[in-house]
Amino acid sequence: MSRVCSVTGKRFGKGKTYQYRGIAKKNKGIGLNITGSSKRQFRPNLFDQKFWSSEQNRFVSLKVSAHGIRIIDKVGIDEVLKRMKKRAASV
Repeated sequence: MSRVCSVTGKRFGKGKTYQYRGIAKKNKGIGLNITGSSKRQFRPNLFDQKFWSSEQNRFVSLKVSAHGIRIIDKVGIDEVLKRMKKRAASV
C-alpha cells in the first residue's frame, strides 16, 4: 500500500538539506556558504487505524494522517466515508 492518507490525500513532499561552512557575519566572519545539498523526502505522519462505523455496523480500517484523525473526531467517521465515496466517484 502506498503512503497516502485516505482522508486528506497527504503524500510525500520533496525538498533538500543543505550543508553550510564558514563563520556567520554577525560573528565577524565572511558569511555562511552552502557547500553541498542532498535530496530528501518529507513523510506524512500516517497511522493504520480502525474506526467503528455505526451506519455500517462494522470496523473500518484506514491509513490516516494525524490531521485526518482530527477531521474524523470533528465530523465523524460516517461523514468522512461519505466524502471519500463522493471524491472517488468524481475522479
